[in-house]
Amino acid sequence: MVEVIPESYVAQLDLPKIFGRIAPLDVDLGCSDGAFLIALAERSPERNFLGIEREASRVDKACRKAGPERTGGRIDNVRILHLETSYAVRYLLPEQSVETFYLLFPDPWPKRRHRGRRVMSPDFLESIHRAMAANGILQIATDQRDYFQQMQRYAQDDPRFELITGQKEGALPTTKFERIFLEQGLPIYRLGLRKVSPVI
Repeated sequence: MVEVIPESYVAQLDLPKIFGRIAPLDVDLGCSDGAFLIALAERSPERNFLGIEREASRVDKACRKAGPERTGGRIDNVRILHLETSYAVRYLLPEQSVETFYLLFPDPWPKRRHRGRRVMSPDFLESIHRAMAANGILQIATDQRDYFQQMQRYAQDDPRFELITGQKEGALPTTKFERIFLEQGLPIYRLGLRKVSPVI
């Protein structure tokens, strides 16, 4: 089954049981219809890929794209979790289990009064750090300059992460939102964070 139905929503996921094997794990935070996640999974069959998405209609689309009805058959290294991103990262992902997180075009909540709803925050980075394996990476992309600057500030203020420079456009599959923004001529802001040991 492509969709993950946790046995408990207050206990960490049993990843070897969910995937049927032990392999490096990448997690797409807000995977939308799963197109980006599936493209990654096809490139790297030796890795496991988990998509987290809160909207039921998107979860259904992602599961269909990766499931047995897919042309060419099911993709065995993809699972989809229908849940709110920050909750899943904080409570369900085991410690040091994720090699790469992708946070691509998260909801920007552009109105000032709504900005507290943005997923990126110091608490969210705390949860990401806990779930990351040693030297794990968080890849971020957004079309919103102010949100990008806010995320940069959070990262720079956290000594447990280092900024990765030289992020190359085209190194990853293109997401649906990225294609839309590029067609509109909008700039894409990218940020990479690597987990490092804190300075003591």
